[in-house]
Amino acid sequence: MARDLKYTRNIGIMAHIDAGKTTTTERVLFYTGVNHRLGETHDGSATMDWMVQEQERGITITSAATTTFWSFNEKQYKVNIIDTPGHVDFTVEVERSLRVLDGAIALFCAVGGVEPQSETVWRQADKYKVPRISFVNKMDRAGADFFNVVEKIRERLGMNAVPLQIPIGEEEEFKGIIDLITNRAYIWEDQSLGTVFVEIPIPDELVETVATYRTKLVEGCAEESEELLEKFMDDPDSISEEEMTAIIRKATIDRRITPVLCGSAFKNKGIQSLLDAVIKFLPSPLDVEAIEGIHPKTEKSIIRKADANEPFAALAFKIANDPYVGRLCFFRVYSGTLNAGSYIYNASTNKKERISRILQMHANKQNPIEKIEAGDIGAAVGFKNIHTGDSLCDEKHPVILESMTFPEPVISVAIEPKTQADLDKLNLALLKLSEEDPTFVVRTDPDSGQTIISGMGELHLEILLDRLSREFRVEANQGAPQVAYKEAITSVVKHREVYKKQTGGKGKFADIIFEIGPADEGVVGLQFIDEVKGGNIPKEYIPSIEKGFKAAMQNGVMAGFPLESLKVRLIDGSYHNVDSDSLSFELAAKIAFKAACKKASTVLLEPVMKLEVITPEEYLGDVVGDINRRRGQMNSVSARINLQVIHAQVPLAEMFGYVTALRTLTSGRATSTMEFSHFQEAPKNISDELIYKLYGVKS
Repeated sequence: MARDLKYTRNIGIMAHIDAGKTTTTERVLFYTGVNHRLGETHDGSATMDWMVQEQERGITITSAATTTFWSFNEKQYKVNIIDTPGHVDFTVEVERSLRVLDGAIALFCAVGGVEPQSETVWRQADKYKVPRISFVNKMDRAGADFFNVVEKIRERLGMNAVPLQIPIGEEEEFKGIIDLITNRAYIWEDQSLGTVFVEIPIPDELVETVATYRTKLVEGCAEESEELLEKFMDDPDSISEEEMTAIIRKATIDRRITPVLCGSAFKNKGIQSLLDAVIKFLPSPLDVEAIEGIHPKTEKSIIRKADANEPFAALAFKIANDPYVGRLCFFRVYSGTLNAGSYIYNASTNKKERISRILQMHANKQNPIEKIEAGDIGAAVGFKNIHTGDSLCDEKHPVILESMTFPEPVISVAIEPKTQADLDKLNLALLKLSEEDPTFVVRTDPDSGQTIISGMGELHLEILLDRLSREFRVEANQGAPQVAYKEAITSVVKHREVYKKQTGGKGKFADIIFEIGPADEGVVGLQFIDEVKGGNIPKEYIPSIEKGFKAAMQNGVMAGFPLESLKVRLIDGSYHNVDSDSLSFELAAKIAFKAACKKASTVLLEPVMKLEVITPEEYLGDVVGDINRRRGQMNSVSARINLQVIHAQVPLAEMFGYVTALRTLTSGRATSTMEFSHFQEAPKNISDELIYKLYGVKS
């Protein structure tokens, strides 16, 4: 029912790898009564890490959804939670989860603070305008520093971090929190697994700290409203808890602040107050802006409100293959109601789909439900052709919602089945895996005929190959990993291409004069500018010229790699009344691209990775030396409690097998994280070597 939507929360848990996302989710499931025992990532018993590969490695690979309920102020709230991966290779899972969520919990390690992947997921949440509360986890670890993390959130993420709690003790002494809104202190009883907590007087050594931070909080709330400011001027203590909560909630939903809480999920401390904060400060589907889409035919803007009585509109954000129910489509309903067994319209493909069953998900378990309404997240089975990002709606009221953008793969591997009999099985398995994961791309090399799979990193491809053998029973041989290079032209060239073909009957004719050069800064893909005057080329042929250049960009003239960006300025041309047609101009553009690029200066671009290494001080020299040998560029080295943190940028081509090499260099004591940063021009000796390897010729 629409009126109950204020008691619904759609949230995600996002963070850097190893900040404790899955452990936090497991505690949430325990305290809300979904699980009756605590699941742990380290022993493979976590509910949300249900894949065999996740249990073996102790990491999250796929985002898992679950629904739970939490009582607050004698009202029961429904909380849909998506637990997302932290590893950068699986960033697509975070991207598509944030697209459909109303709020998020950003988790930070009390020792590590704001780490590289924390910044990445924070930017993704900014992109989709997701309000978030911050939770400083692992307060029981050696080196935990709550106030340092708060400061780092302000510095690195540019967000006004507002502490709502002060920890009582740190590291092994961490035992409770002081709530700054109520001005009360609580400690947890370990014997009750954190379910019982008792109020205590504020410890003497913290009275001054609490007074300072509470004054800042009250002042901040007062500044938000003239009425509260007057009350504050008369008597600073006259602002009530309810007024403060309402102000903090509004500022959080407007994304002007992030409230900061603390705890230790592994030691069962702070999760109940985190759940309360989710209810108090994160938005319900009614609090966020109504979703905007466009009509597929008229392209007019359409608003869909979070109301069960509005026409149905939903976004498919994930496709998964389940061994028992087949293909699952995870979707978020923005408006209307969908009944099991009914038909929907896929506005992205212009096809009707029957939804035979609707499921409420709990990790990899499903509970069938009769219907799903606005503001909810569920899964459907029985459809034939739905993909990630498709808009599902009522056929009489079609709407296309904003889809998602996914990063391009940076690493490729050639793959073939061990036996020829498995060829069809391999192709089918790869098709299913690429349907699930938009960053996993499968293609056939036109020259060698090999099947090439591309992904976001070595771990990404390793997991997918592991799934091939376990889930699909296909054994495959793989080649050495290959870097996904790109090409770019660096100079501007003017060119004329006249395409003529006489075949006895109607011929082909197209004449184009254009300028080709590097695209403007920030532009990705083809930047096409039509400057043809006086109808020298009829308007109906212009899109074909653009299409020709776009297609030609997929194969550069230097080494056959695609061009990341290109600017084409169409200046003039001519046509023939009889022989000219759209195809002639498209072919002319393709031929012209190759001829013009040969005249322009072409360079090879290689992917560069952002690398962070955390190493004990005694290995610093060896690690830096190794990064330099890999053509790395050092950005900074900073100290962090007996450790050194190295930030560098290194070409991906030099980073294969780096984790093993780092382990050897530092006796297994250093850790590293790596994510894609940008493409940059490869040194001439590297591009010459690559072209020689590919074609046996020196450039």
